Amino acid sequence: MNTARSTELFAQAQKVIPGGVNSPVRAFKSVGGQPLFIKRGEGSRVFDEDGNSFIDYVGSWGPLILGHAHPGVVEAITRAAKDGTTFGAPTALEVELAEMIVEAVPSIDMVRLVSSGTEALMSAIRLARGFTGRDKIIKFDGCYHGHSDGLLAKAGSGIATFGLPDSAGVPASVTADTIVLPYNNPEAVSQAITAMRDSIACVVVEPVAGNMGVVAPKQGFLQNLRKLCTEHGILLLFDEVITGFRVAYGGAQELYGVASDLTTLGKIIGGGMPIGAYGGRRDIMEKVAPLGPVYQAGTLSGNPVAVSAGIATLKALQEPGLYTRLLRKASTLEQGLAKAAADARVPVHINSVGSMMTMFFAPDPISDYTSAKKSDTQKYAQFFHGMLEHGVYMAPSQFEAMFVSAVHTVEDTEFTTSAAAEVLSSM
Repeated sequence: MNTARSTELFAQAQKVIPGGVNSPVRAFKSVGGQPLFIKRGEGSRVFDEDGNSFIDYVGSWGPLILGHAHPGVVEAITRAAKDGTTFGAPTALEVELAEMIVEAVPSIDMVRLVSSGTEALMSAIRLARGFTGRDKIIKFDGCYHGHSDGLLAKAGSGIATFGLPDSAGVPASVTADTIVLPYNNPEAVSQAITAMRDSIACVVVEPVAGNMGVVAPKQGFLQNLRKLCTEHGILLLFDEVITGFRVAYGGAQELYGVASDLTTLGKIIGGGMPIGAYGGRRDIMEKVAPLGPVYQAGTLSGNPVAVSAGIATLKALQEPGLYTRLLRKASTLEQGLAKAAADARVPVHINSVGSMMTMFFAPDPISDYTSAKKSDTQKYAQFFHGMLEHGVYMAPSQFEAMFVSAVHTVEDTEFTTSAAAEVLSSM
């Protein structure tokens, strides 16, 4: 595979951009080698600067559920941009998108648009603290909620200990109010809440973990969170930046039948453009400025170009049967990959929810961050580069998701599973 132009660009980028990339996972550090510089995308494929073509299962890390350069989304972006790219003033478009979100997610009565998932989580947690008058939050090990200081916390020693900074530059005082617990462990949550119930503002959770690889909630885990939060006046915050409009039109809340008090959204509601949102019960959201005392602002919030892309995407997702077809495609791919691994006698466990999945190179099932970390990252790196050589682009990390889009074809799936069989047998 010729990568001369990507090699040249990476060398050039490293002189002016830290690590040569604008987000760490793009640097291929987890799998070795150097990143490919993508020039364009079309449907289920991306094309790099050297002209190589790949079936894409990254999909810009989730938002491209309709595939690359979807005609309806491109048309909406073009139309909006011709009218002006930003105003710093209200527009009819942002009202339309907000109404679509409220209609789609029953637990959301009001929603505030922002510019990223990180901003949405940061704002929602501030709101939870302002509403409850409490300072502490519970999060789960291996769940990523953006890069704001208080959420870059890792578990301390023992159950229900306060979080430790997970990045240089984050003061211990900032993460001291963050309690980090194991995902899918209801007993740990019960112990923590029992010990500190009067000081906990919210429990924040990815209802389907997507940043330790895809890990589904165990039966009853989300329901137990809902019960405990209700009993102790704690707000339940679902981070649906990845799962919102991905695992179902109404997100994980629709899929599992559990309503949160606050929800954060991103990815798909921008159709590939930068956007985020947080919303929830009306009595909570009315605490946000200018109605209430919880301050949050953003010059580019509700950007008309991003909002237009989101409206076009959500309208397309309302097509009858779309999610059923999407699930069928994902299931076919999962079964094909599992068979390829079994035939090659390579220990693999595939976790999937809806159209997102992770192929863990591990002998045992994956249910939390501890078990995920037992995966053989060297084997994944070998598999990743083998698939790349065959023209299949997957996440350059063992601990990320693959995303199936509405435009992946039967031929794409067959090619992918055939390539996987060849690569795995060589391993």
